[in-house]
Amino acid sequence: MEKIIAKAGVLVEALPYIQQFNRKVILVKFGGSVIDDENLMHSILRDIAFMAAAGMQPVIVHGGGKAINAELKTMSIEPQFINGLRYTCDRTIKVVDRVLHKVINASLVRFLRRECGTDAVAVSGKNILRCERITTTDKDSGKELDLGFVGKVVNVDTPQLDWILKRRQIPVITPLACDQNGQIFNINADMAACVIATQMKVCKLVFLSDVPGVLKNPADPSTLISTIHCRDIAGLAEQGIISGGMLPKLHSAAEAIAAGVEKVHLIDGHLQHALLLEIFTDQGIGTQIV
Repeated sequence: MEKIIAKAGVLVEALPYIQQFNRKVILVKFGGSVIDDENLMHSILRDIAFMAAAGMQPVIVHGGGKAINAELKTMSIEPQFINGLRYTCDRTIKVVDRVLHKVINASLVRFLRRECGTDAVAVSGKNILRCERITTTDKDSGKELDLGFVGKVVNVDTPQLDWILKRRQIPVITPLACDQNGQIFNINADMAACVIATQMKVCKLVFLSDVPGVLKNPADPSTLISTIHCRDIAGLAEQGIISGGMLPKLHSAAEAIAAGVEKVHLIDGHLQHALLLEIFTDQGIGTQIV
C-alpha cells in the first residue's frame, strides 16, 4: 500500500507541470547514441508518449549517425567528418536517405503506434524543410572546405506541422531537406532541430545524448557545466571544452535562444526517465543554454 500511495504522490507533485505545459510544444532531439540501445530507445519513446497523454505536444527530430556509418562501411565508404559535420557525396546522401527514412524513422513510428498507443506520423524532412548548401572553414588556414550535399535549413513548413499537432499526432522528423531544385541534402540533426524549434516557437528544446551535458573534463562527470551563456560558447570552443559534434549543437542552440526559444537543454539520455525529470522537476539536469 505504501508504494501505491507513493506513486499517487508523485502524480500529484507533477500536476503543476502538467498544467504549465498543457498544449505546449516541446521538441525532443536524439541521435544514434540513443537509438542504438533498443531498450533505452523504447524507454524514451514511452516517456514521450506519456508527455502526449498528459496534454503536451511533443515533436521528435532524430539522427542516426551510427547506423549510417555502419551502412556506409558495408559499401566500403569511409565516413568523413569536417568540423563535426558529415561530408556527404552523391553515394552517401542516398545511404543517409534510406537509413533515416526506411530503417530508423519507420521503427520509431512503429513502436510509438504499436507499443505506446500513440498516433505517431512519419515526416520526411524532404517534404517540410527547404535548405541551402553550406561549406565550412579550415581552422588553421581559414580555407573554405566543401561538405558535399550538406545544407542548412532556411524554411520550415510550419503549417504542415501545426496541422499534425492539431490532430493530436506526434511528428517524427528526419533531418533531410531539399533545395529549390529538389536536390536532397543532409542536414545536421542538431541544426535541423534548432531551426524547427525556432520557427515553431516551441516552449522547450531538449537534446538527448550519451553524455550528461557539457563537461570541462570529458572523463569526469563531476565537471558538468550546469549553465552556459550564449556569449561564452566561442571562448569554450577556443579552450577545447566544446569540440566535435558538440560545436554545431551549441551554436545552433544559441541561435535558437536568440530567436526566441525559451529553453534549450542538453541531457543524458542514458539516465532513466531523463526527459521526464527535465520536464516535471524544478531541479533540472544536464546543461542549460541561456
